[in-house]
Amino acid sequence: MTQLERLLTALCDADVEFIIVGGVAARAHGSSRLTDDLDVSYARSPANLARLVAALAPFAPYLRGAPPGLPFDWSVATLRAGLNFTLTTTTGAIDLLGEITGGGQYEALLPHTITVTAFRHELQLLDLPWLIRVKRAAGRPKDLEVIAELEVLLEDTE
Repeated sequence: MTQLERLLTALCDADVEFIIVGGVAARAHGSSRLTDDLDVSYARSPANLARLVAALAPFAPYLRGAPPGLPFDWSVATLRAGLNFTLTTTTGAIDLLGEITGGGQYEALLPHTITVTAFRHELQLLDLPWLIRVKRAAGRPKDLEVIAELEVLLEDTE
């Protein structure tokens, strides 16, 4: 199980620019569904990539699902060469999303966030209407299943 507090604290302490999206965002909005990983959209500026690499390095990031022993260089160059990374770490799974379907990159998502306080940190969280939007756009069965619940939560807030 992913240790959210350790991952989020590491990201915040390193001043990484990120937005919580996915299942953890759904839970924060009141969803009853459990999730096994932390999904974040991250800014792709050189400085932020360096902060992200430094923040996660102590947790030995490795490509989730890759065969053990496959060479993987956790570095700014690796992040710059890719976009979305599904990683396993010593503190659990984290998905780094440089771009998400239906939402775009970090900068496009930022106006559609709310600030929440958790683990003594202020965190950016994708707001409920945009969370529904990106889940619908993703179209995966697990995303489609949670949309009805999220729409009820949205109605309750209006």
